[in-house]
Amino acid sequence: MSPANEVRFGLLGRTLGHSWSPQIHARLGSTPYVLVEREPADARTFVREGDWSGLNVTIPYKRLAAEASDEVSPRVQRLGVANTLVHRDDGSIFAENTDVLGFSWMLRQFAQSSWGSTAAQALDERKVLVLGSGGACQAVRAALEDAARCTVRVVSRNGDDTYDNLLERHGDAALVVNTTPVGMYPNCPATPLASETLAKLPQLMGVLDVVYNPERTGICLAAEELGIPYQSGLGMLVAQAFYASQLFQGTDLDEGLISKLTDDIRASQRNIVLIGMPGAGKTTTGRALARMVGRPFIDLDDAFAVETGVDASGFITQYGERAFRERETEVARRYGAQSGLVIACGGGIVTQQRNYALLHQNATICFIDRPLHELSSSGRPLSQTRGVLQLALERMDLYRSWADLAISCTGTASGDAMLLKAKLGL
Repeated sequence: MSPANEVRFGLLGRTLGHSWSPQIHARLGSTPYVLVEREPADARTFVREGDWSGLNVTIPYKRLAAEASDEVSPRVQRLGVANTLVHRDDGSIFAENTDVLGFSWMLRQFAQSSWGSTAAQALDERKVLVLGSGGACQAVRAALEDAARCTVRVVSRNGDDTYDNLLERHGDAALVVNTTPVGMYPNCPATPLASETLAKLPQLMGVLDVVYNPERTGICLAAEELGIPYQSGLGMLVAQAFYASQLFQGTDLDEGLISKLTDDIRASQRNIVLIGMPGAGKTTTGRALARMVGRPFIDLDDAFAVETGVDASGFITQYGERAFRERETEVARRYGAQSGLVIACGGGIVTQQRNYALLHQNATICFIDRPLHELSSSGRPLSQTRGVLQLALERMDLYRSWADLAISCTGTASGDAMLLKAKLGL
């Protein structure tokens, strides 16, 4: 929390936790930018009397922001909520809703990259389902109605259109947009609609999610499984910040910054996950790579040992492989949901399909391919009991199918790390 007299630009909310907004605004030039937590009793006073120049506002204060302002944009007047406030030179407060602008940018980019057309061309006379009836829904609905002559239907737990009757009433939907927090870190990769439901929407052309962390939310993973174009909300987050920053600074910025900054943040926050046979050098390569790129390193087997008090080989020997795999998944879930890590996995992580989404949701998965005759079975009970060749027969196709990138070992961990660094563009 920052005292009011130290705020130039910032984000106002009740409980903010970790936010990417300060780093985004630092790149846009609206600095210093701080997180401002206020209880409801103090929020209105801060807006009206605080010594600040520009504010972004998040839940639960977006309606308060609109009501406490002296002048509002047509978007705020239309929706009754604001997420951007500017203190003018005469002391008055102007309110805008850049969430609408942010989603409009996201929709334009998605339509061009995924459909090769404008949103109007793709969605005119089509049906769009917006999941969730909260604050984000209002901005998304407004942007959709401005972009195309589409029919927007809001699906929520209550009312006429619910998740229970979605297929019955709206099986002709062309686009689904998630505005609920379902699937947001750390409760990921949950999804409001399973792939089985999406598969029963034959006219579905795309899935959008305003949630930006993880990179591939649960509903995006479900769309990917079906080959449906998808996009999560990082671009919207950056775009709304871009339009807010223009207002804060009173100047026009290059709109190309939105894509550039989105790509940069995505690359910096995406995990690097190493998979491969036992003894392939994932741990030593991962440590070397983490040092090179300045990231935290996690070895899932080491994390497993810390959490259980027994190393992986000892646990398998004592309790069996099935029990080990269950606990291994719990560890993978915990670290796979985080961002900006280098993660080395145990050789058998790929034997459980459930682990793929846990790792893939926020990562580039890299397969380290080491010749089988160079692999040691020392201290590896499964390699000893079943043999390296048998394990390779069971796993090599899985490694290749899971991998976004594969490298052949260079002969040293540092060489492998340098090769990965180059191929990842880090």
